[in-house]
Amino acid sequence: MGSSANDLAHRLAREAEAVCRQYLSNGRRVGRYWIVGDVRNTSGRSMYVRLFGPESGKGAVGRWTDGATGEYGDLLDVIRESLGLVDFRDVADEARRFLSLPRFEPDRQPRTHVAPAPTGSPEAARRLFAISQPIAGTLAETYLRHRGITGLQDARALRFHARCYYRPDDGGPTETRPAMIACVTDPDGWITGVQRTWIDPSGRGKAVIETPRRAMGQLLGNAVRFGLPGGVMVTGEGIETVLSLRMALPTMPMLVALSAAHLSAVQFPDAVRRLYIARDADDAGNGAVATLTTRAGAAGIEVIALTPRLGDFNEDLVAFGLDDLRASLRPQLSPDDVVRFLLVVTPGRV
Repeated sequence: MGSSANDLAHRLAREAEAVCRQYLSNGRRVGRYWIVGDVRNTSGRSMYVRLFGPESGKGAVGRWTDGATGEYGDLLDVIRESLGLVDFRDVADEARRFLSLPRFEPDRQPRTHVAPAPTGSPEAARRLFAISQPIAGTLAETYLRHRGITGLQDARALRFHARCYYRPDDGGPTETRPAMIACVTDPDGWITGVQRTWIDPSGRGKAVIETPRRAMGQLLGNAVRFGLPGGVMVTGEGIETVLSLRMALPTMPMLVALSAAHLSAVQFPDAVRRLYIARDADDAGNGAVATLTTRAGAAGIEVIALTPRLGDFNEDLVAFGLDDLRASLRPQLSPDDVVRFLLVVTPGRV
């Protein structure tokens, strides 16, 4: 995080109990900790927040850990997840509101006109994601259900735009088509890009156009993220592939790199100690797995490749069903992760 984010995190930590009472209201104080179900304010006892401790380092005040999932973070993460925010700018604004600090406005002069963002830029991506709607009840949700994906827990990285611009490859006139919008973020949570997947109006598949998927913004090293980072994570190429795995492993955090080239360069969080790579069964996928395995191994991370029966894990899910997918994953997982992730099923949330 940048210096302003660190400053906000330290300020929130000084008010740790007040932050917990506001954003984790389903929990309660137990001694030196705030105990709650998870960072999304579910009732329970698996997550604990330190209410006392040093400002930084081991045991720092405001740091939290979820014993059930291995997720961890600071109080900015609490605000983000409990309110369902995506863009770090919104998280920072909410933190400043809570702390009664002024909003950060780089340009304090009144604006009468907002300049258009450069085509394909990160700013254009952020604006597109901001004007899109949550995925629940939309054509994008219908599309995913036709791909066998019904467990959309923690799917705030996905939105829907009913009239997303599409420019044909042959230079024809610009069209508007329904599209699923996936936000790409850097490790600090800043939106750096989006991927657009244009959908057939029936919702039964991608639109019948030459390039139904297109990305914009800064993608290299960044990812579409599901769940908070933890010691064990999955990364893969495609949204449908990763969401299929998340159906079988609903509490394991996952990263979508969006292509084989980007998979080989994806940035993994510092805390990762075991990284599962969802392999696509083609030459590009094999090359990406090899490159990422070398990079992760040099960082001291254990790497395990997950191999589908067909071309990818979404094809497996559609062809064989969820029970078969779970059965095929079981021998490929570390025994600890079978107990921790495969044998624990949580209700889907959108």
